[in-house]
Amino acid sequence: MDALKGKQTDTTAPDREWKFSEILADHKIRDRWEKVRQYFFLRESTYDMSNRCNIKCEGCYYFEGDKQFARQNKDPEAWRELMRAEKERGITYVVLAGAEPSMVPELCEVCYQEMPLGAIASNGLKFIPESIQYKIHISAWGNDETSFKIRNAKNMLGRQIENYKGDPRAVFVYTFTRDNIDQVYEVAANLAEHDCQLTFNMFSAPVGYDGSLRHTADSLDKTRKTMIDLLLKYPRNVLFSYYNAVVHTHRSGLHDLYACSYPRMNPSTDIGLGRSFRQYRTDLSWNRDVACCVPDTDCVDCRHYASGSAVVTARLFRHAGDPDRFKAWLDYVDTYLAIWVMGYDKGDNLCNHLVAPPGHEVF
Repeated sequence: MDALKGKQTDTTAPDREWKFSEILADHKIRDRWEKVRQYFFLRESTYDMSNRCNIKCEGCYYFEGDKQFARQNKDPEAWRELMRAEKERGITYVVLAGAEPSMVPELCEVCYQEMPLGAIASNGLKFIPESIQYKIHISAWGNDETSFKIRNAKNMLGRQIENYKGDPRAVFVYTFTRDNIDQVYEVAANLAEHDCQLTFNMFSAPVGYDGSLRHTADSLDKTRKTMIDLLLKYPRNVLFSYYNAVVHTHRSGLHDLYACSYPRMNPSTDIGLGRSFRQYRTDLSWNRDVACCVPDTDCVDCRHYASGSAVVTARLFRHAGDPDRFKAWLDYVDTYLAIWVMGYDKGDNLCNHLVAPPGHEVF
């Protein structure tokens, strides 16, 4: 844990002005830059595939707000037509979510046939056919005792591993809450034993939620230290970086740190996500006013890994002022691509200490 005592970049300017060409003169930085920039064509939208789920979790984002009441369109050809229309307007990457996408594999199959880059957010209890070659993000919220308590599912991790061990599509996503921080060691050891890949998420409260899962300042600090500890302990299995840990456990949420790019918090329709992103409901409708990577999240509390994958990576220029911060940003992008893109392998982290988000302190 000595790395946590490393330097803390503060709000002051770097000790010199760096040209971008000078930063890229470091061959490790240049090679990583060339590796990640090939994926700058990715442009996402998200799609609720089903309004049904095989479990019921406390703090579930789907069963908040109006989207849960949308009629479910089960017509594969309607979904095929939607995917073709999405390609026409420039979407290159899909995130299939909802209540539980594995409940409608035939619709997921259609999406994959038309849009071959994407990911599925799943609880992992129902196997998704191998013909659907999307990344599959399998949610873990603690050990089996906690899963039964807040997700109403017995022997959950064992069942998830049985379905997806050895599957290159699978990434287990451990969501830290205020109460399950220590449990991650048990979960990570189990996943590493079965050579599964693991990344981390932060519980971000839905609007109006004030239950025991919401983080405190102390739990944010403890989570950060735990993330780094596991990153060092399981380097082959944990897809993460020091900058990921800083960004997602900061006292400020993603919107306050970076200004969220998603339409719900971004009125601009000129460029980027404000122009292109849509969040489709199960009836194939969408509403820009509420369009968000994780709808019905309390924006002030949002530290969600999926949101960060777009919000942080879009802030290239803020991180290009000095080599240290740019290496941290490259690590973040490299991590994001390994989690979200089939066939992309994460490299070694370039920055192995804590670096603050631009304009902020580390914590």
